[in-house]
Amino acid sequence: MNRTTLVLVAALLGITNFSIAQSPKYHILVGTYTSTGKSDGIYVYEFDDQTGALSYKSKITGISNPTYLAVSPNRKQVYSVSEDKTQAINSFNYDSKSGELTFLNKLSTSGDAPCYVSVDASGKYVFAANYGGGSIVAFQIRQDGSIGSDSQFIKHEGSSIVKGRQSTAHAHSVVLSPDNKFLFVPDLGIDKINIYKFNPKNSAPLSPSEPASVPVTPGSGPRHITFHPNNKFAYSIHELNGMITAFSYKKGVLKEIQTAPTLPEGFKGRISGADIHVSPDGEFLYGSNRGDGNDLVIYRIDQKNGRINFVGRQASLGRTPRNFTMDPSGSFLLVANQDTDNISVFKRDKKTGLLTDTGLKVDNIGKPAFLKFVETN
Repeated sequence: MNRTTLVLVAALLGITNFSIAQSPKYHILVGTYTSTGKSDGIYVYEFDDQTGALSYKSKITGISNPTYLAVSPNRKQVYSVSEDKTQAINSFNYDSKSGELTFLNKLSTSGDAPCYVSVDASGKYVFAANYGGGSIVAFQIRQDGSIGSDSQFIKHEGSSIVKGRQSTAHAHSVVLSPDNKFLFVPDLGIDKINIYKFNPKNSAPLSPSEPASVPVTPGSGPRHITFHPNNKFAYSIHELNGMITAFSYKKGVLKEIQTAPTLPEGFKGRISGADIHVSPDGEFLYGSNRGDGNDLVIYRIDQKNGRINFVGRQASLGRTPRNFTMDPSGSFLLVANQDTDNISVFKRDKKTGLLTDTGLKVDNIGKPAFLKFVETN
């Protein structure tokens, strides 16, 4: 029953004092590549949770390649990388009501091409992964939300078997465990997911866990990792071989239970696995393919053992689906198609996991690379 119907019913019954719970409203923050000149910063859109439509709210310019973003737990700050040789991480004040962003400060990440940023659940530290530098860095967050100069820098070492892609380490993401006690770092160059204990009370908050890493198949190129809502399973997507690995998870320890493809059997085109997410209800897993795939694979998750079973696939309606996200209700899935300058909007069937094109899109935004839902005040 919608709000209008409730008001009419209340009027007929003579009820004059009643309240209607309002569902949360959301903005979507869009990180982009600015180096081509089609985009000039971070964009903010308003999301219609009934239709999936996006309407432009604001943007902030003057930030080089703000491809990946993170939002503070209190929704008052946003952090972005500058994915280029400026080696920067940037901080902004964020008005979650108006969608306005205001620049605070930036610092060097001490490594080329920072490509991922995350904030711990306490809001005390922000982390960045340097793809080109094969390193990670942890910065304290000041009381005003800006990035503090005190930091911890960790350089990965090693290589793997794919010439030209794995001659050195390439840290690709920095993902905190659901309990905020561990940091997981898939490294494309060394075919490992490195694992660190995280203690925000220590001056150097990261220390090697036990075990300190989990290996994946040589030549895989682990890129991103995501956790199941029940905190018992985790899933990584691999860029170089286009595979997904399912793990059991407990207290910082990953144990491989299955590896499954993101591409159909006999696929002959360029392979480039990209992003991976579990649906909010924990029932389905989605992974995106770039290269010549340009689609999303859909798996149902076995809730007892974490194994995944193929459901189907959906064309991304653009090229290079670098990143995608689902709204918190799980009703919609949005895809950032980097090389066709568009964001596609799909309706998600919560029972089957399958996606349907809504016909809605944003097609006037250059090189979208990241999408983030943020609840408005």
